[in-house]
Amino acid sequence: MIVGGLLTPIEDVLTAVLEWFHASVGLTWAWSVVALVVCVRMLLVPVTVRQIHSMQNLQAHMPEMKEIQQRWKHDRQRQNEELMKFYKENKINPASSCLPIVLQIPIFISLFYVLRDFEKEVFVKYPESALDFLGLVDITEPTKNGWGPLLLVIYVASQLSSSYFMSGTMQKAQRILLMVLPIVFIPFIIQFPSGLMIYWLTTNLWTTGQGLVTRRMMPKPDLSFAKDKTKPTAPAEEKASATKKASSKPPAGQPPRDGKGRAVAGPPRRVRRKRGGHGRR
Repeated sequence: MIVGGLLTPIEDVLTAVLEWFHASVGLTWAWSVVALVVCVRMLLVPVTVRQIHSMQNLQAHMPEMKEIQQRWKHDRQRQNEELMKFYKENKINPASSCLPIVLQIPIFISLFYVLRDFEKEVFVKYPESALDFLGLVDITEPTKNGWGPLLLVIYVASQLSSSYFMSGTMQKAQRILLMVLPIVFIPFIIQFPSGLMIYWLTTNLWTTGQGLVTRRMMPKPDLSFAKDKTKPTAPAEEKASATKKASSKPPAGQPPRDGKGRAVAGPPRRVRRKRGGHGRR
């Protein structure tokens, strides 16, 4: 296949890494796949750091973006134009959160070809080795065999959790799509070798842990300015009530009056008697 030919260099590198982990480190083939994930994610650390910084920047500007969406909620085209302008002015790249996954797609496809011909090209060199993972599945057999469906359920759960952390700064429609895709792909991935599920399951666990750390690192959005803009300065009722109260106070020296302007009898005045009045004769 053309794709397989283009990815041949990556396939050779993956095969060499798996053989090194198995022959030199002493890991089984299944755990060599897990170690391969760790190596790939370590190489992607610079991209991941850039992704985290972009997410932090996006989270810090989230209140302003919400304001733009609210302002142009009835004009979707203008809303998108204003958001793109805002992204450019503040150097925000919303797609950066998907960059680590995009870079892993060639590796995932290459590993598929490696595992497909693994027994013929690699396993024959190590006839005494085992291809099982915890005695549950064979990494070269389809996921639907043996305990593969259980592995598939764990994979879907891990994919949903990792997608949840990745889509924290996405719009609602994009977030729903990203959460639904793992379920939609089940009929396809059930035919994949179990070793691929182990690879992607380990990747999802890594992404989930990374998401937990990222959430602690990301600053909470400052909503103070948004509250100031939405908070009314002084409702008309309060102004009218204050004016009415001020006008209802009678001038000094005059009795209080009711709402119709009639005088209201107040409490009786106490008259203090002067001491030392007329004495008895």
